[in-house]
Amino acid sequence: MQFGFLGINYKNAQLAVRDKASFTDAMKLELFQKAEAVGVEQCMVLSTCNRSEVWFFYTREEQKAQIQKIYEDMFSEVSLTEYLVMLSGEEAMAYLFRIAAGLESLVLGEDQILGQVKEALDYSRTMGYSGKELNKVVRDAITCAKQIKTELKISEKPLSVSYIGIRKLNESCGIAGKRILVIGSGKTAILALKYIYEYQKVRVAACSRTYAHARQLREEFPEIAIISYEERYQLMKTCDIVISATASPHLVVRREEFSPSAPLTFLDLAAPRDVDTAFEADPLVRLINLDTLQEIVEENKKERRHLMAESGERIRMYVNETAAWLRSSRIDSTIESLQQRCSAIVEDSYNYLNRKMELTPREQKLVKKVLHASVQRILREPIRELKRIDTREEQELYRAFTKQLFQI
Repeated sequence: MQFGFLGINYKNAQLAVRDKASFTDAMKLELFQKAEAVGVEQCMVLSTCNRSEVWFFYTREEQKAQIQKIYEDMFSEVSLTEYLVMLSGEEAMAYLFRIAAGLESLVLGEDQILGQVKEALDYSRTMGYSGKELNKVVRDAITCAKQIKTELKISEKPLSVSYIGIRKLNESCGIAGKRILVIGSGKTAILALKYIYEYQKVRVAACSRTYAHARQLREEFPEIAIISYEERYQLMKTCDIVISATASPHLVVRREEFSPSAPLTFLDLAAPRDVDTAFEADPLVRLINLDTLQEIVEENKKERRHLMAESGERIRMYVNETAAWLRSSRIDSTIESLQQRCSAIVEDSYNYLNRKMELTPREQKLVKKVLHASVQRILREPIRELKRIDTREEQELYRAFTKQLFQI
């Protein structure tokens, strides 16, 4: 039994291709059933916006090509052959471990993928297409990922400018309990709002050049106050913090149009800039912009690259252990059959003695215990040697010998 992988991801396929090769739950089940029909009984699908990947255990080489055909036929409206990647054995295993740890993610070290891997295994198991081998590999990948995240804290070195900006803002003036104006309604502004609302008792207002776009923010942030773009300067007079994240080619907060009368912190997340740099000369103003944040981003990138190297060592160690378990598990059925055969012999011998001798209950327990221990003593060394066999060819040879010798 060999571990295999097949799929596409953001590194080798554009979004337009990935969109056409996305699995619904019904399609996952369909793939499982078709895989089972060609003898692949353990299978898992990991389908997100960035990847569409299948993990499986196969027993014959031709099954890899069969899984590929099943995969491609399910998305016949797009040609996937040039994008598909296929891996086997420890290479496939190491790739899954890196995925779980967030090392193959678009945002390095992100945490969401770990939950998605768990959900993929849960679905497979619920549908009856995950056995002890697949469970073992995926759970080891999850355990390894958790260890990397706990000990190396790779996820605590963020690369998102919005996240770093809000964190820097909190370090500079504190966010909890503050009055905040957010200018903009695009992705960067929405991300900033998500991070802001993690702090307690914030009072947040928002505005955008297009009032309708600003109003849409209420769908995700019901407590937010929406004002017109023209009112922004008036509201700034009562604010502690102003965050600007628009796509405007011009300044949206000009020094000649606004003069604060109380301490005010600007966080400018726009490129080109939204906030006039002339505010830096005002003693009441603290200005944080992308120039300030870029140094932090670059430092975090360097630190993450270092942590990636350390993560690779952890993953190699885990993969070696999991691969060793899989190799020994191939012989498990033979060992189990051998033990069952010997247990049957013990039972037959005990029943014979029990019929021929008048044994007390205490003697019955003792006789059975001695018979069992004697047989296990004979089996101990052969079982130990069977578990040490690494190659599939040797395992098959010893399995045949064992069956012939012990008539199992």
